[in-house]
Amino acid sequence: MSSSSTPDLSTTATTENGSASHTTPGFGTRAVHAGQQPDPSTGAIMPPVYFTSTYVQDAPGDHKGYEYARVSNPTRTALEANLAALEGAEHCIAFSSGMASIDALLKTFTPGDHIVSTNDLYGGTFRLMTQVFEPFGLRFTFADLADVDAVAEAITPNTRLLWIETPTNPLLKVFDIAALSELAHRTNITAGVDNTFASPYLQQPLALGADLVMHSTTKYLGGHSDVVGGAIMTNSDAWNEKLRFLIKSAGAAPGPMDCFLQLRGIKTLHLRMERHCENAAAVARFLRPHPKVADVRWPGFEDHPAHDLAKRQMRDFGGMVSFVLKDDAPETAYRVMAATKVFALAESLGGVESLISHPASMTHASIPAEKRRASGLSDSLIRLSVGIEDEADLIADLEQALEAA
Repeated sequence: MSSSSTPDLSTTATTENGSASHTTPGFGTRAVHAGQQPDPSTGAIMPPVYFTSTYVQDAPGDHKGYEYARVSNPTRTALEANLAALEGAEHCIAFSSGMASIDALLKTFTPGDHIVSTNDLYGGTFRLMTQVFEPFGLRFTFADLADVDAVAEAITPNTRLLWIETPTNPLLKVFDIAALSELAHRTNITAGVDNTFASPYLQQPLALGADLVMHSTTKYLGGHSDVVGGAIMTNSDAWNEKLRFLIKSAGAAPGPMDCFLQLRGIKTLHLRMERHCENAAAVARFLRPHPKVADVRWPGFEDHPAHDLAKRQMRDFGGMVSFVLKDDAPETAYRVMAATKVFALAESLGGVESLISHPASMTHASIPAEKRRASGLSDSLIRLSVGIEDEADLIADLEQALEAA
């Protein structure tokens, strides 16, 4: 979906010398309005949910832009235009899940092609790469993306993609998107960024030089733990064509109700992200001096290895916090997680409710233990998706859970 389909939300003002000055609308205005217009038949302010599998044509090939719902759907069109506007992209391709979007991207490569990514990678992405695509002949290297020279050394003549996840899941490392994208382009490689942890509100990789930006829209974009989806945004016509071909051919299309729920969630993204960030900062600062906590991972700390980069690259430091217990045993982590009352023990992240999880046995269990530990993911590391509840209640809940353990 081209962002040219988005309603013109710019405003025009007259300067002192009488010339017109055009102003791009702010993020919140785009989140609420981009890609959406009142329904012309009823005036409904929300885009209708088009529950249809096919579309009547006036003549063969005369389909007014819609022919079959696997290929496109008007509710999906509205979502894609909205997401494109938020990431400053010409195109957005919506998928049925975040993993479906990465799957489609990897399907564009051929046996022998090589992909470089981070050694602190979401477990589902690692599993897809190593257990699904390696048997088909793709090759992967997982490097420390904080070291641009090391990344350059990992690149081979067959490297086709540099896959950047930042901030990372679950160690909250932050990588220099501009420097890595410049390296990729210097070596004729596509630079893609998983922007799920930051959301478009906090970070916009295309503006920093990336070619592709991907979201699990299940997370902060949907924001209410009630829908699964994914999307890739790009300014490249060629990538848009490739990925739309794969939606049409392989069928990983989101349903219209999924698209509607994501549009509903996005309208409050900017407000929710502000509260997520405020609460995460308070939680991180509470945890750090706690006698049972050995280490807290949060980019907002001034001694975080990439704090200055995060300040430049992101609007704020995000709603995710990870911490390691001094008693580095899974059983101790289990006791903490079993004792929380506000934080719910569950996978996923980015919803309005606070979640607590154990990556080593949950989201990252597909990564071999030796690889997890080598990347710094210890057995007692606990990941928090800090929600929008009252700050005092979140801190009190963690305090009593740590004492109970």
